[in-house]
Amino acid sequence: MTTQLIDDLLCEGIALRQRMRGTLPPRLQRGAEMMVACLQQGGKIIACGNGGSAADAQHFAGELVNRFEQDREALAAVAITHDASVITSIGNDIHFDAIFARQVAALGRKGDLLLAISTSGNSANVLAAADRAGEIGMEVIALTGGDGGRLGAHPAVALHLNIAHDSTPRVQEMHITCLHILCTLIDQVFVQHGDDGLDRSHHRGHGRIRGKDSPPTEAVGAVSNRELPRTDFVRSAMETTKRENHRI
Repeated sequence: MTTQLIDDLLCEGIALRQRMRGTLPPRLQRGAEMMVACLQQGGKIIACGNGGSAADAQHFAGELVNRFEQDREALAAVAITHDASVITSIGNDIHFDAIFARQVAALGRKGDLLLAISTSGNSANVLAAADRAGEIGMEVIALTGGDGGRLGAHPAVALHLNIAHDSTPRVQEMHITCLHILCTLIDQVFVQHGDDGLDRSHHRGHGRIRGKDSPPTEAVGAVSNRELPRTDFVRSAMETTKRENHRI
């Protein structure tokens, strides 16, 4: 093992992040919009994946249910990757390919959102979960690597976040970066600040974000006679994040 190898691996990760800056921002913006709208309308986010992607699903759900960087209300999210009794019973009685789809059928409702994570984009049980979510009427966000595989082209997928790289470790590193960015954007909506000039309602369905010198902005999904474009709403959150110098 040499320091050159370590440096090469670090440089590879840096180069990938630089490249992804050209494609990911608008897609992450849209992903945050979809998740905020789901949560504000009383839905939940269901996350699934295998191996490292299972860990990412659990990590993401934990950040929403508990907290990310700031205190806020608990948000409805569940990872369907860690209940050994449920997973082994489905695997034994039906098939391992059904371990996520069966849980989506039990827990998912129209208005919920499935976060389907697969570094290859070809995990059969994740594809089956996307199938079931589409049948229920759930929105699906796919987080993939490589060329996106079959999941990236799945008809139920409303948003595809693809890390176009052939190294699984580098893809997984970017996946957790994407998930942390989404958590930051979600926090921007649901966190209520006092002394920094940002005013956000604490109650689901009425999340607002406002800068010191800007007028109040209606949240996506808020009860109102008018509805602002979602891109403007989350773009405001992203700009606020930059002003606060968050490292994401």
